Amino acid sequence: MSQVPGPDPEDVERWAALAARDARADGRFVYAVRTTGVYCRPSCASRAARPENVTFHGTCAEAEAAGFRPCRRCRPDEPGLAGRRADSVARACRLIEAAETMPSLAELARAAGLSAYHFHRVFKAATGVTPKAYAAAHRAAVLAARLPGAASVTEALYEVGYGAASRFYEEGAPRLGMAPAAYRTGGAGLRIRFGIGDCSLGAILVAATDQGVCAILLGDTPDALVRDMQDRFPAAAIEGGDPIFETWMAQVIGLVEAPGGGLDLPLDIRGTAFQQRVWEALRRIPVGSTASYAEIARAIGLPAATRAVAQACGANPIAVAIPCHRVVRSDGALSGYRWGVARKRDLLAREAER
Repeated sequence: MSQVPGPDPEDVERWAALAARDARADGRFVYAVRTTGVYCRPSCASRAARPENVTFHGTCAEAEAAGFRPCRRCRPDEPGLAGRRADSVARACRLIEAAETMPSLAELARAAGLSAYHFHRVFKAATGVTPKAYAAAHRAAVLAARLPGAASVTEALYEVGYGAASRFYEEGAPRLGMAPAAYRTGGAGLRIRFGIGDCSLGAILVAATDQGVCAILLGDTPDALVRDMQDRFPAAAIEGGDPIFETWMAQVIGLVEAPGGGLDLPLDIRGTAFQQRVWEALRRIPVGSTASYAEIARAIGLPAATRAVAQACGANPIAVAIPCHRVVRSDGALSGYRWGVARKRDLLAREAER
């Protein structure tokens, strides 16, 4: 709870949002007025209260616990426009996931209570992809889960709704990162080149498929890094790098030693649609800067997904090139890092020097 403006950056941000009646702040906090006993959304059109009578609360429950009641004008205890849109998108996602065939745009829009044009815009703004792309990603994910136990690749393709194998190769194959038969057998037939070296952060493993760098792993011992890679692709053809790959590896080590210089190499980034949105947001954080998990969640249009953002950061297999080390807690403190907080601190210090 906060009162009149003070040095706390969060207070300054809240007062600025309140002064601007910024609807983007709705859901992040509410403000209460002592003289009326009412709490409101930041965007509420009611008359501005005197600063000394205003208190801030993180949630409606906190405001009500302090003895305030919801405003009848802005109804902060009910879903706002953003909440209704989020519900519509979530409902559409459930329909897509449950359907045997992709529902038409008109059917999804009707279920959401929106026009087809408006629904398409709202869905893409919330998820980062179109309904068609979301359906393709979901179907590919289901296929990936079923392939290991399927009697055959063809059987798995038809079970998840691909009417023909050609349809899968048009839209689903790139999401597996390999042929479905190779995925089904733990990467059998997939060629992964890799190399291990030393850098100032310890041991480093760089791996690449024919599509690009698929892993940059940091650790204390080379053996642990190799086991990590082998666990991901137990049946892949893992081999040492050729001269071209050795050049790639030198560039990666150069990036680790001088983070922020950029990596001019193709990346083979594999993950869910959500993970890829988070990782893309990480790559937009400027060198020498940091962002909180909450800020990343807001940047991808899902302010309530802070915990999921943290999980996506932890699942990132490409260190430094996808800079999850630039994500910190809301108070600025360093939090967990897949390759150790000490390495995270070192990387940030190097970027700050640059």
